[in-house]
Amino acid sequence: MTTRAKAPHYQSGFGNHFVTEAVAGALPEGQNSPQKAPMGLYAEQLSGTAFTAPRAENRRSWLYRLRPSAQHPAYSPFPQGRLRSAPFTEAEPNPNRMRWDALPMPDTPTDWVEGLITYGGTGDAEALNGIGIHLYAANRSMVDRVFYDADGELLIVVQSGDQTFVTEMGRIAARPGEIVVIPRGVRFRVDCDGPIRGYVCENYGAPFRLPDLGPIGANGLANPRDFQAPVAAFEDLDRPTECIQKYAGRLWTTTFDHSPLDVVAWHGNLVPYKYDTARFNTIGTVSYDHPDPSIFTVLTAPSDTPGTANCDFVIFPPRWMVAEHTFRPPWFHRNVMSEFMGLVTGEYDAKEGGFAPGGASLHNCMSGHGPDQASYDKAISADLKPVKIDNTLAFMFETRLPIRTTRWAQTSPLMQLDYDEVWTGFDKGDVT
Repeated sequence: MTTRAKAPHYQSGFGNHFVTEAVAGALPEGQNSPQKAPMGLYAEQLSGTAFTAPRAENRRSWLYRLRPSAQHPAYSPFPQGRLRSAPFTEAEPNPNRMRWDALPMPDTPTDWVEGLITYGGTGDAEALNGIGIHLYAANRSMVDRVFYDADGELLIVVQSGDQTFVTEMGRIAARPGEIVVIPRGVRFRVDCDGPIRGYVCENYGAPFRLPDLGPIGANGLANPRDFQAPVAAFEDLDRPTECIQKYAGRLWTTTFDHSPLDVVAWHGNLVPYKYDTARFNTIGTVSYDHPDPSIFTVLTAPSDTPGTANCDFVIFPPRWMVAEHTFRPPWFHRNVMSEFMGLVTGEYDAKEGGFAPGGASLHNCMSGHGPDQASYDKAISADLKPVKIDNTLAFMFETRLPIRTTRWAQTSPLMQLDYDEVWTGFDKGDVT
């Protein structure tokens, strides 16, 4: 066995054309697929967009590996567990507001794939539209097993426990508060030394990108230089390795006679990456009122409707609140966009209790929501001095399409059946 670059190393930037090799001289010079690649390696192009996509939208990387990735037996069906895919039709659509307690950590050995549970989603995986929303809880590494998703790009929010994503293109170590994005089709495994938990947005549509800044100008929100892509690392391991893929909504499995994480060198702009949300440059008001929550967008996956996302990834990190004459928590609202929210740590400023780290909530299209009564009463009587919201990180997967929940999500004992009660007891306005 040979493993190069065991410790994770990174290259900075978003959308860059990276060039990296684990062994000097492994990358061919002057062309992508010479008649004979250096060191007897095999050249393979991994395309995340159509060949004819405009240059600014085109994402692809060239991989130089020990064996062709085509060298494997046929796939056969793999047990689905509690993983589901769009279109989500197993349960009737439900417009009600929903909230769930955190997933418990498993009490039997469970790896990342085995620990995935689908809460819902929207669109159609085969039509390349919409998203799937999954949570996971696991307690062991994926041993002699890798996974890849042919249906979508994976945006993973690490909530609990350090976890390492060992990909074809290098290693990414992630801790709570960081996100990891794995492109469609990239093989990886997840290693851990103990219990881990997190959230997954499976993006069936166009890849995530940085949002335009418009009147904000050249700086702010997520800065490109704070995104980190791995450097090349590879495994030369000759023992059976199970490869599980998600294709057309189903899980399939085959067994390689070697580790398929054997890319010695690569270059391109289709790449897994991570981002530390603590580096987000939060923008807010310095006078009165506050901007729409879109000002907290880290990444966006556009739809075919300009200005309306297939999915936005939005965070609510530590920040100063200074607005005068203003109701500072998120106001009561109804949106055309549907919101699935998670909490990584701390307390969300619009909910005094019940929404715990590792938990989740869903407010669907045009569903009225906002602060609970305790948060409202506290906000309208607050002394509006500058105050720091600290030790917290909440986020949203927000989509233009209604989110349909799975049967498991609608019947799980984790569902908080009394969630609607947080909005009872408000006094009627007095217009006399």
